[in-house]
Amino acid sequence: MTNTLTETLQGDGFAAGTLDSMGEGPGFRKIRADLGVQEMGVNAIVLPPKIASGTHWHERQEEVYFVHKGTLRFTLGEQDEHEVVLGPGGVIRVDPSTQRSIANIGDDEAIYVCFGAAGGYVGRDGHHREGEPRVREVTT
Repeated sequence: MTNTLTETLQGDGFAAGTLDSMGEGPGFRKIRADLGVQEMGVNAIVLPPKIASGTHWHERQEEVYFVHKGTLRFTLGEQDEHEVVLGPGGVIRVDPSTQRSIANIGDDEAIYVCFGAAGGYVGRDGHHREGEPRVREVTT
C-alpha cells in the first residue's frame, strides 16, 4: 500500500519524511536528526529571497549542496574570488577549508540540501535481486 507522507515514518531499516513535516518558515530542516542518519550530516535550508548565509568553512567535513528550488549564488574563497550561480537541479561540492556563503538571488524562496561527511568513499558495494531488471515500468 502506498501512502503520501505527512509526518516521519520509521520502518524496519528505513525512515522517510518530508521537509514540510520537519519545520516551517525559513531556516534549517534537520533531516539527519529526523530520519536518524548516522553516516553523514544532511540538512535542508529554506532561504527567503535576497537573504544570504554568513561565510563558513570546516576542519574536516566536505560538503555537497543540491539546489532543490530557486536560484542560489555560492561565493567561494578567502577573498570571495569565485562565484557559482545554480538553479534547480544544480549541485556543487566544496572542500572543508574553502570559505563559502550562499545567497538566494531570486525573487522567491529557495531550498537547498546540504550533505556533509568526513571519512571517504566506500566504493560500489550495492547488490541487486537476482533476475530483477535494474529499470522497470511502474504498473500501479
